[in-house]
Amino acid sequence: MTDLPVWLSLLIAAFLVLGSTLALIGAWGFLRLRSFYDRLHAPTLATSWGTGGIVIASMLLASWTQDRIVMHEIVVGAALLATVPVTLMLLGRAALHRDRSEGSTDVPAARAPDTTPPSDAPLKEPR
Repeated sequence: MTDLPVWLSLLIAAFLVLGSTLALIGAWGFLRLRSFYDRLHAPTLATSWGTGGIVIASMLLASWTQDRIVMHEIVVGAALLATVPVTLMLLGRAALHRDRSEGSTDVPAARAPDTTPPSDAPLKEPR
């Protein structure tokens, strides 16, 4: 690692500090927020942007030391970016369904289906 240029070392360090700071903020938010619904947002920050910074730093370092472009970290980052929001959305919906079925007053009630016709639909005339 002694043959790393200073500019690359600083760039890698910046991405590592950025990614780890965002991961720390996400973990801190996960611990500090009180309700399950509030806690859903904190890991999203840590996983998406925090992991992105660390993955970029890893790609830069591996590409420089191996004298070729290393791209397999992109697969890890893409998998996380694709699965985390979907997983958190499903967890939120499952918790909301559970809370509504148990009659919890802490969650908003389900909306009634909208029965009004669309504004561009022709109105039926009464006979």
